[in-house]
Amino acid sequence: MAFRVSSRRLCVALTAPRAALVNPISKRYASSASAAVAQSNLPKGLKDSIAKEAWLPNSDPAESSQTARLVNDQLPFMVPTYVRPPPMFEKGEGCYLWDVENRKYLDFTAGIAVNALGHCDPEMAKLLGQQAQTLIHTSNLYHNPWTGTLSKSLIEKTLESGAMHTASKAFICNSGSEANEAAIKFARKVGKVVDPSGEKYELVSFHNSFHGRTMGSLSATPNPKYQKPFAPMVPGFKYGTYNDIDGIKDLVTDKTCGVIIEPIQGEGGVNVATEEFLIALRKRCDEVGAVLIYDEIQCGLSRTGLLWAHGSLPSEAHPDILTTAKALGNGFPIGATIVNEAVATKIVTGDHGTTFGGNPLGSRVAHYILSRLSDPELQKGVLEKEKAFRKHFKALQNRFPSIITEIRGKGLILGLQLSQDPTPVITAARERGLLVITCGTNTLRFVPPLVISEAEIEEGMKILGEAMAAVFEESREIEGTKGQQEMQDS
Repeated sequence: MAFRVSSRRLCVALTAPRAALVNPISKRYASSASAAVAQSNLPKGLKDSIAKEAWLPNSDPAESSQTARLVNDQLPFMVPTYVRPPPMFEKGEGCYLWDVENRKYLDFTAGIAVNALGHCDPEMAKLLGQQAQTLIHTSNLYHNPWTGTLSKSLIEKTLESGAMHTASKAFICNSGSEANEAAIKFARKVGKVVDPSGEKYELVSFHNSFHGRTMGSLSATPNPKYQKPFAPMVPGFKYGTYNDIDGIKDLVTDKTCGVIIEPIQGEGGVNVATEEFLIALRKRCDEVGAVLIYDEIQCGLSRTGLLWAHGSLPSEAHPDILTTAKALGNGFPIGATIVNEAVATKIVTGDHGTTFGGNPLGSRVAHYILSRLSDPELQKGVLEKEKAFRKHFKALQNRFPSIITEIRGKGLILGLQLSQDPTPVITAARERGLLVITCGTNTLRFVPPLVISEAEIEEGMKILGEAMAAVFEESREIEGTKGQQEMQDS
């Protein structure tokens, strides 16, 4: 135990200030300290841990750490649904997180595009406390002041933004999967009304999409790894190729009741749908009487610099149903399904419902978050920050031309396509104080808080450059971090 404490103190002394690590004198000091440890009689595992912590500012917690003890105590009681890296986070503020051992991390993930206003926004925290002392839940058997207020605001702000010009009503739920589940059910109901024979029931989605993990939304997510353990899927789903205009006619037929698509595929690799493709898809849906659903759970709510990612498209490309969640609660679980009048008139009392969805606490929080995220100044800032990221991406691409093959995305949903496995970069970045995640195949994904500053972008990109250099230019062996995306092949 004494060895552990003293070695930890040595590591803290060596790793405390980030600036010291870029100072040649400090590097020599760390190097000489590591050399001294290497010549000692300490056990090899402890020597390796000390050397690693002396070199890295945010080295992952060791097996003997407080974090590891907490994790090992808790894991036996948790269903093994996620692979998580070693740190355990306990505090957040703005664009930063701190773990239980007080390591500080700049967060380029925003909880997978959730914390658009950053961690622990002060006004949101204040509002949560106020509402929690007023009214939290009554169920949907009764009216409350906030469900309708949020619904009205969603419709009004959507129309004001120039997106979904037919937006009429909203269904408030608890998550993105539930928002998509509602959209799928609504499309099926429309199909039943349009064609009482029951033949109009097919739903179309696209390869590399991710719509959720409930049985309906999973059936719309054509990833064999996730579908196979729960097969058979909900019947009636067909899958097409994203941006393939020529394939639309055979894909969307008279049997199609609905088409669900992400204007920007997040989990699938930050793939952007072309305007021509979405216009053609809308036209075909009109021809066969199918409902067009835009899943903007990850790309919506000003992440592209517009309230909705499809907001720059002409009205002939707008959807009948729009789904949202993630940033809507800035960490509080809430989602919404927005529909036009043609859909709304076919949904009657009893067709759908939710116990917790639209509770006063969640709805009031979301109403506040929506007011912040729809601010034109915030949206303008998103576009300026995109330019800053792209400038750094281009510099990295020039530095690693054989590694970075493409820069994708819009606003602050961006991707770097790599020619190699990016998971060692995830590890190297985290151990230098930056959190970044992956998506698709060999894609680094950047979905930081929308309130991130250009100084923080500069800081993070400097760390990313150091991480990529450690992986691709140095001879160090860095173990990749798995599980850093929702939809992953391995």
